[in-house]
Amino acid sequence: MWTQLKWSLRGGAAVLAIAILHYNLPHHDVVRITNTYNRQTTIGANWLFFARAETAATGVEKRDIRFIEAVRPNGEVSVYRNEDTGWVWPPYFKYDSSNLQAEASNAVSTKEAPQWVVITHYGWRTPFFSIYPNAVNLYPVAGPEVTVFPWINLILLGLIGLAAAMVVRMWRQFKRRMFGPKPEEPTALEPLAPLPAAVPPQV
Repeated sequence: MWTQLKWSLRGGAAVLAIAILHYNLPHHDVVRITNTYNRQTTIGANWLFFARAETAATGVEKRDIRFIEAVRPNGEVSVYRNEDTGWVWPPYFKYDSSNLQAEASNAVSTKEAPQWVVITHYGWRTPFFSIYPNAVNLYPVAGPEVTVFPWINLILLGLIGLAAAMVVRMWRQFKRRMFGPKPEEPTALEPLAPLPAAVPPQV
């Protein structure tokens, strides 16, 4: 029972860690920008998925947020918010949302004369909860077939893996110093050798 509970907690922690990494690591979308605008947005229970985790005393906040509408090469639409992150989490240190909005407006194109760009963003798009990924950068590309290799993600994941391995090793060394090595598992007793047969006395 305890073993199952322990592995369930480990599995839940692993799923949570993967979700946090997937939300915060940068993603790259090749899109065609169709529109940019500002909209007064109500932020309530979904405050965790916006740049500022601040709401009014009533738990609801309304503020203007910049948005970027785009279309992917397969025809699917994408909507991004454009907010500064400042020095808070995630650490993108973004302060140029106004400039990024101007660049996005300048890259608006039509279906007949498309101009393809790569939008770097973090976060998820969940229409039911009005959650939008936050765009942090964009740059033009030659066409929709361009692929972006996620080398930043690989480097960050490698560093996180090394840090996790070091923490696990330090924890094991700490337990060994504090509690000593694990006792040896008891082994089954070897069967005794049969006694030699009695030799009859010689007459």
